[in-house]
Parts: sequence; C-alpha cells; structure tokens
Amino acid sequence: MIAHGAPHLIHNEKELEAYTEALFALTALKRPSRSEREAIELLTLLIERYEQEHYPIPDADPISLVRFLIDHEGLTQRDLISEFGSESAVSMFLSGQRQLNLRQVRALSTRFKLPGGAFLT
Repeated sequence: MIAHGAPHLIHNEKELEAYTEALFALTALKRPSRSEREAIELLTLLIERYEQEHYPIPDADPISLVRFLIDHEGLTQRDLISEFGSESAVSMFLSGQRQLNLRQVRALSTRFKLPGGAFLT
C-alpha cells in the first residue's frame, strides 16, 4: 500500500480495511526498519482518527466506570474502602445515592491510573 504512494486520510471502509491489513503486516515483522516503524506509527494514527470519527465511544458515567473497574480488576466493594473512606460510602456511590468528592476522585484516579475527569459527570 505504501509502495503505491504516501498514505492519506481514510475516507471509507475499503480504505480502512487496506490500511488495517498493511498495519497488521508491518506489526508482524520481527525487526521493522526505521521507515517501517514510522509507517506503523502513521497508519495507527490514521486508523485511530477514522475510527474515532465513525465509531465514537460514548463517555461512561462514573458509576458505570467504577463498576467496570471493579469487575475488570476482580475487586469487591470492600477493596475500595481506602478510596471512599468507608464501605457504606462505596455502596451509596454505586447505588447512585451519593456523588464522588474531590478526594475520592483523586484516590480513584491514582489507584486506576486514569485521569480524574473520567470519574466526573
């Protein structure tokens, strides 16, 4: 694909498929050259841009995000007591009875290595 000219913005699904196949081929190389690594980076950016425009992922609300993180990390509500202050505070948040305060947002952000804004509505 790159041999046929410089990559350009992706405009349709056919181009997306071609760029994705080219990216897979390049990432399968055991020792890509400098120009191949640059092509990997460029194709990744072009594919991400197209997918973000055509397949946007909606923002999750804080409760759904925390529930997802609990499940994903194999945690229980009790495991978040240090971030919330008490088990009842965890339960009240997850049931929608209480919003997060600034200290909790910071603690969750640190624990899960996510930006604090992810936990805000």
